[in-house]
Amino acid sequence: MYLTLISLPFLSSIVSGLAGRWIGGRGAAILSTLSIISTFLLSCFAFYEVALLKSPCLIKLSPWFVTETYQLTWGFLFDTLTVVMLIVVTSISSLVHLYSTEYMGEDPHLPRFMAYLSFFTGFMLILVTADNFIQMFVGWEGVGLCSYLLINFWYGRIQANKAALKAMIVNRIGDFGLALAIFTIYSYFQSLDYAVVFSLTPLINTYELPFISLPINVLDFIGFFLFIGAVGKSAQVGLHTWLPDAMEGPTPVSALIHAATMVTAGVFLLCRCSIILEYAPSVSIIITIIGGMTAFLAATTGLLQNDLKRVIAYSTCSQLGYMVFAAGLSSYSVSVFHLSNHAFFKALLFLGAGSVIHAMGDEQDMRKMGGLIKILPFTYSAMVIGSMALMGFPFLTGFYSKDLILEVAYGSFTVEGRFVYTLGVLAAFFTAYYSMRLLALTFLRAPNGVRYFYEHSHESPLPMTIPLFLLSFGSIFIGYLSRDMFVGVGTDFWGNALTTLPSKEYILEAEFLDTEIKLIPLVFSFSGVGLAIAHYLKFFKFLFELKNTKTGRLLYTFLNRKWFFDKVYNEWISQNILNISYRDTYQNIDRGILEFLGPQGLATQISQYTNKLTVQPLGFTYHQLFVLLGALSLVLFGFGFWPFFISFLPLDLLLILALILFYVWL
Repeated sequence: MYLTLISLPFLSSIVSGLAGRWIGGRGAAILSTLSIISTFLLSCFAFYEVALLKSPCLIKLSPWFVTETYQLTWGFLFDTLTVVMLIVVTSISSLVHLYSTEYMGEDPHLPRFMAYLSFFTGFMLILVTADNFIQMFVGWEGVGLCSYLLINFWYGRIQANKAALKAMIVNRIGDFGLALAIFTIYSYFQSLDYAVVFSLTPLINTYELPFISLPINVLDFIGFFLFIGAVGKSAQVGLHTWLPDAMEGPTPVSALIHAATMVTAGVFLLCRCSIILEYAPSVSIIITIIGGMTAFLAATTGLLQNDLKRVIAYSTCSQLGYMVFAAGLSSYSVSVFHLSNHAFFKALLFLGAGSVIHAMGDEQDMRKMGGLIKILPFTYSAMVIGSMALMGFPFLTGFYSKDLILEVAYGSFTVEGRFVYTLGVLAAFFTAYYSMRLLALTFLRAPNGVRYFYEHSHESPLPMTIPLFLLSFGSIFIGYLSRDMFVGVGTDFWGNALTTLPSKEYILEAEFLDTEIKLIPLVFSFSGVGLAIAHYLKFFKFLFELKNTKTGRLLYTFLNRKWFFDKVYNEWISQNILNISYRDTYQNIDRGILEFLGPQGLATQISQYTNKLTVQPLGFTYHQLFVLLGALSLVLFGFGFWPFFISFLPLDLLLILALILFYVWL
């Protein structure tokens, strides 16, 4: 059962991709959808056996590669964390596949699209079921590759090309950090299996490594670079710029990336390596601060975006910040709880946005919509449920996990905890504001789009409405049904899958906070909703006048241009690197030093001097003796004085001085 669960997505991907021209687009869509639904059913059986019956499973399949000192095998670990991720990934992927059969039904490349989707799901399953870091890295790189292929699915669009390249290049930074962490783990643990590494972590806690001539704790070094990997995949501040641009891909791709696969991989990595982070407290502080800053920055950026999908994308970035700083506060169970809840209402929002875009002739600008509540009532209802769950409306799914994260932050009674609590509450206010703004501009305000699309708009067909209906139920009830099991005080659901030191059980403190403290995020959320209703439904003229002031224009530009992150990266960093690469590396080193010392330089000079010597009157014996004795003297001088030079000037310094002199001479 377990191996079938992992194999089905790859089999359906291979058949859909290679035999697509024979089975057709409809055949590929049906095959892929049925395969992923079967995978979901098997995941439910795995969840029942592993999580509910407390029977973890470890499968050692076959040797992968063998060296003199290490043997790596294909192994699959099914513990509580794995089966929870399996339920999340396969359920959302099944609904996205079903949705895509209709949304992409007219696309001539539907078999390729369905193959990519199944491939994406398969690599995510490899990532979450791996029992060692190398196999996990295979899934990690696989989802990165599939995200590139899916974002660039419409490869004839230049913006899709740019967005796919940006996602790939930005993620290479995070992948490099994760690779450094894996190398260090192998160097000190002499193994890459989770069981060996995690069991030896308390012992390795006393080890130090020299880094830039400074002794650094090994687990601090490993934890920091594991977090760098998570920053890239889970779009934390600094490497978050790829995520909003990924909206250039088809809408089902956005739903799959944001809800269940790629962006959740970083949070999963932090939770999987929880025991390493527990013994690296300084890294946990960094994780907490970066997560809080991401939640706040992304929420403020989403305030004034006009693209429907881009607003939802920034909400994903903000919610990932909540998950990350929950992991930084050692509340890994709360982080995974919010991850699983977020998957349902975020997939609902994206698929609902896809229905709106589908009805409006691929229009994504909210300013060119409005009045759709009467034309798309079912889609409006789904978007309202998703938005309310996102903003943490009481007793919906997001309320149970999002507010709990803020309570844990306050209950930690640490400086970093209070810092991220403040940012998290402000982010909750902004989240409620832009969620209500999205509903107002898209559905509630007067129509502001093209008349033709309004006349021909209608609700989506059944394959698109069924996923919205099921996700709506998930967005309402999943948080309530799973709260006591996932994060209830005293629950033993997670077993050994997650590790938290007794001194960091902040969730106990969160349970006994004053009611007034617990109501603060809710008050801020309702305030954001009320302010958005006032601005966009009652006093829109005031908002227009405010934007036309000098301060309002500056603020609008700053937030609409995403805090100028892209401008800084493009003009200050990337352009300068390209200039230095061309001017110094290419012109002076490659075409300068290397060519001077290479065949175009040294060989030519020797040839020229040889030609000059051949015309000199060297036929006399005393001329030849003079040249011979001169050359011999130079050789002896070099052998005699070389140790003297080396003792005062090291070889690397001599080389640097020579390069500097040559550069000046050029």
